[in-house]
Amino acid sequence: MKVLITGITGFVGSHLLDYISKNDLGTVYGLKRPRSLMDNIHSQVELLDCDITDYHSVQAIIDTVKPDCIFHLAAQSYVPLSWAAPQATFTINVLGTLNILEAMRQKSPNARMLFAGSSEEYGMVKPSECPITEDQPLQPLSPYGVSKVAGELLCRQYIRSYNLHIVTTRAFNHTGPRRGDVFATSDFAKQIARIEKGLAPPTITVGNLEAQRDWTDVRDMVKAYWLAIEDCVAGEPYNICSDTTISISGMLHILLGLSTVKMAVKNDPARMRPSDVPLLSGSSKEFRRLTGWKPTIPFEKTLRDLLDYWRERV
Repeated sequence: MKVLITGITGFVGSHLLDYISKNDLGTVYGLKRPRSLMDNIHSQVELLDCDITDYHSVQAIIDTVKPDCIFHLAAQSYVPLSWAAPQATFTINVLGTLNILEAMRQKSPNARMLFAGSSEEYGMVKPSECPITEDQPLQPLSPYGVSKVAGELLCRQYIRSYNLHIVTTRAFNHTGPRRGDVFATSDFAKQIARIEKGLAPPTITVGNLEAQRDWTDVRDMVKAYWLAIEDCVAGEPYNICSDTTISISGMLHILLGLSTVKMAVKNDPARMRPSDVPLLSGSSKEFRRLTGWKPTIPFEKTLRDLLDYWRERV
């Protein structure tokens, strides 16, 4: 089986590569930008330079590879950056997705594709509407969330218009080793590691600690992505999550408990978002029914592995 992964050098893409390699599931081709760092690549892959916003480049690669499976993971995925750079976010997340779909339609129409959507598509959800099911109206509160809704709608249109096999997922928060340090779990872990090494004063700066999130280990998430492309119905959205919520404050408390160094916590107004989703509590009941998937890695182990990752690097 020939597997094409966009965003191969990123957080999720590199873990998916490791999962496929470890389980001998196919030959992996990975799209990367010429300036991409290779730090996350630890398994065998054929790397291909490609900017997904350049249609002719995307088309040429899909025509050459003729993949059996496409995992479309490349995206501008940092929510705060989507306010600072909404145009770039839409160019990458919407135009990039359109280019993948059109090239797939023309050059590899029998392939299976997974579109990695996000729980940020749900946006403003009342506590009474939780846990969130796939029937929940989409009310995104960030340019990033809107871009993911647009990408998902494009996938649906290509399914209906051209009978392509595309599975759309809405992953809730996921973290683990290799997570970019702009994201809360990784940012806090890196700050702790720096303090432990004496590279920073013993104070962690934070943003909104009240938001509640549903976290899954990335290594469980990529297994879910593989099962999704094998077992799920094209055109139907699927939540992938742990079905358990914890506040940002609770997550930080676990991380602090993994260190022997005493640290203060200080709020930084610059870390606050223009608008934030207060609660993202999901239900993955339908996905679990179809695939038999369930998360296996406890959240404390996820955070310990993430902290150890930064301890090795600061």
